[in-house]
Amino acid sequence: MSFADIWLFLQQGVLSGLVTGSVYALLAVAVVIIFKTTDVPNFAQGEIFMVGGYIALFLTLVMGWPYLVVIPVTLLVVAAVSGLFQRVVMERVIASRGVGVQMVIATLGLAYALKGLVRQTGLGDTPRSLPPLAPTDAIIIGDAVLTQLDLVIFAVAVGVMLLLYGMFTYTRVGKAMRAIGMNPKAARLVGVNLTRIRMMVWALSGLISAVAALLITPKILITPDIGHIAILAYAAAIVGGITSLPGAVVGGFVIGVAENLVGLFISTNAIVVAPFVAIMVVLLLRPQGLLGGKLQVKKV
Repeated sequence: MSFADIWLFLQQGVLSGLVTGSVYALLAVAVVIIFKTTDVPNFAQGEIFMVGGYIALFLTLVMGWPYLVVIPVTLLVVAAVSGLFQRVVMERVIASRGVGVQMVIATLGLAYALKGLVRQTGLGDTPRSLPPLAPTDAIIIGDAVLTQLDLVIFAVAVGVMLLLYGMFTYTRVGKAMRAIGMNPKAARLVGVNLTRIRMMVWALSGLISAVAALLITPKILITPDIGHIAILAYAAAIVGGITSLPGAVVGGFVIGVAENLVGLFISTNAIVVAPFVAIMVVLLLRPQGLLGGKLQVKKV
């Protein structure tokens, strides 16, 4: 392999990795905000993402609605489903003094329920893709080739992450969410409604997952098993720091770039291994993640 080939692959891998990594970063943020407020991973995150794709697919292909209507309806429906699950199921588990294992099982139940529901509709019988949100004309950046759709995906994903940063930093709701993540008891003492804020966190996580689905499903096939992409979101969250929102973003880009570079320089068959290798390397060198805080030992 010549130096010119290496330079080309490097440019293509990094740029393509930033595009896919931006979607992983969104899903990683959705994972982290729930984990920070409940100390429990949401194992239905992938299925919530999958449902967002199928709702958009149904409204677009079956109902014939335009994208200007499909996008807000999809976001609202997925956010409502996530928020209602937290309010109806998770809140009852918390009220009954359920432990982490019980809450994990509840999220697994939601995952299987959503997957089974999609299979019953018949839409999951044949893999499909959403129509592209933007033209797929090629754009040359350096020596690499991207499409206009790739640039739209990256721009929208980064824009959503900037909006989330502004919300968590400057709004009362965002500060309340951060307060619950830091110390729920102290947040309740100063007047934060834990039940309402937890429901809003889940709804926000669902909305972010729906955004990720709308962005990436024009490029990949939608199937009931597409929720496995959440594994990459968890990988991104662990690499960046499972309790760090900026870390989730950085981790998403790291996983995206690593996948593409491995696929170009080594083998496409090795792509599935790349995220787990990244996790092992980070855990060996920095167990709390790239941007995670200091490790703390909880006394029991």
